[in-house]
Amino acid sequence: MSSGSTNSEESTQPKPLFGAFNQPEPPDYSTLLQQIKDGEVKSLELIPARREVRVSYPDGREVQVPVFANDQQILRGAEASGTPLTVRDTRGDDAMAGLVGNLGLILLLVVGLSFLLRRSAQVANRAFGFARSQPRVKSQDDLSIRFEDVAGINDAKQELEEVVTFLKEPESFIRLGARIPKGVLLIGPPGTGKTLLARAIAGEAGVPFFSISASEFVEMFVGVGASRVRDLFKQAKEKAPCIVFIDEIDAVGRQRGAGIGGGNDEREQTLNQLLTEMDGFAENSGVILLAATNRVDVLDAALTRPGRFDRRIQVGLPDRQGRCDILSVHARTRPLDESVSLNEWAQRTPGFSGADLANLLNEAAILTARQGQSSISDRQLEGALERITMGLAAAPLQDCAQKRLIAYHEIGHALVAALLPEADRVDKVTLLPRSGGVGGFTRLWPDEEVLDSGLVTKSRLRARLVVALGGRAAEMVVFGSQEVTQGASGDLQMVSQLAREMVTRFGFSDLGPVALEGGDQDVFLGRDWLNRSPSYAQTTGRDIDLQILALARESLDRAVELLSQNRAVMDRLVDALLDEETLQGSRFLKLAGLT
Repeated sequence: MSSGSTNSEESTQPKPLFGAFNQPEPPDYSTLLQQIKDGEVKSLELIPARREVRVSYPDGREVQVPVFANDQQILRGAEASGTPLTVRDTRGDDAMAGLVGNLGLILLLVVGLSFLLRRSAQVANRAFGFARSQPRVKSQDDLSIRFEDVAGINDAKQELEEVVTFLKEPESFIRLGARIPKGVLLIGPPGTGKTLLARAIAGEAGVPFFSISASEFVEMFVGVGASRVRDLFKQAKEKAPCIVFIDEIDAVGRQRGAGIGGGNDEREQTLNQLLTEMDGFAENSGVILLAATNRVDVLDAALTRPGRFDRRIQVGLPDRQGRCDILSVHARTRPLDESVSLNEWAQRTPGFSGADLANLLNEAAILTARQGQSSISDRQLEGALERITMGLAAAPLQDCAQKRLIAYHEIGHALVAALLPEADRVDKVTLLPRSGGVGGFTRLWPDEEVLDSGLVTKSRLRARLVVALGGRAAEMVVFGSQEVTQGASGDLQMVSQLAREMVTRFGFSDLGPVALEGGDQDVFLGRDWLNRSPSYAQTTGRDIDLQILALARESLDRAVELLSQNRAVMDRLVDALLDEETLQGSRFLKLAGLT
């Protein structure tokens, strides 16, 4: 029993792992002296710098025992017992280790300082480069657009072709005493192709082309914009002859001193530097500045004078043939159905710019892909046109009463337009609602000659007022004056604006041929903000209001008269519109008996 218990106790004792507990225990100091005296030590190695002695035993064990700095007992004991004793000097190793540590610390400091200096240099470079201009320099390989790719603006293109001839063959002009224009200003509504013309000039001229936006000159810090202008012209002179194109120049070229407290100092300093670079003491030959804007009315007079911008080229909206040419250019890369007539679509898009026509074909291509068709047909072009002009299609109306009310409203517009010879032609009448709260719409075709000439007669303006009030008149004729809706609110706003222009700007009233108000242009804060009182007397203002009200009432009475005389035709057209939901212009005129 007792032996079994002993074995069990021995088996529960923990065993050392990996020999970690087999290391020899160092003896204490007195035991070490006794072992040296008894000859039990094989050898000794004294390390004074570390205050320890390394003891080697005959069985191979080695231990380290701490001793005093100048321990004489170890020395005398080893000498008396004849134990080999060596003294190791570690001062050289310690010095080397200290040197290596110091060198590592110095290296770490050098690396840290170099990193800080590099960061400081980068910050300094950014600070110095902050005032540098960074125009986009286009290589000839990137300039793939030519004049043949620009359509619909032939007059502007011909004037710019002369600029290209100046750059390619300057000798013939210099021989006759002519000089290269310093600046060419492209003026026109948005989307008419001003930037496209600049790209075409760069591709045709074969000279370096710098492109930059005017907003990139203006910064928060005064003097940065002027420095960038100087740097831009410095780069341009190094590569002369060349073209510098500044887009939306009105961002920096607005009239000076037009704000409270003197205006924007940074922008005005930038403009001053631009004026000096274009026509100052420094010679600037071979650099043609090409700029584009749609707000020429706000530009400073010193910027637009001859000698700076020698040429002002008007880039207007294209005519019908121009729209057809633009559609042909954009149709090169799109599969059109054989039934599509670009000439007809050019006729149906009066007032469209080049960007609008490009968007029309793009939306038609997207709609064609969505419908899984392989070519663009008139159906997709019609859907794209409605999406651009009226918005996305919404869910059809379900309420029959509301649907009939909207039908009478839209037929009122269309029938009045069809009955008035001075009004625009009816293109389409629909009940299909559009996003934005449009329950239906009537689309008219403006007269092409009126759009091209820009001249509108008094009779046409009066017809526009009557047509605009045709929807309200239809509601009054059918439902009574007490049951009209607010659906004509947008028409009333248009009538009020047009009637006011007829009275105060065009002289189409009993007040006589006088212009009492100017165009609706944005005022300059500070210069005109405090002086916005009208230039006419209060009694004249009351007369203006009475004349506007008289025009609106006369137009409404005329529309009510026309619809009352053709009530049967209006009811027939409403029934057809409710049944078909959409009436094209030819179908509408046929049902109305006006073809």
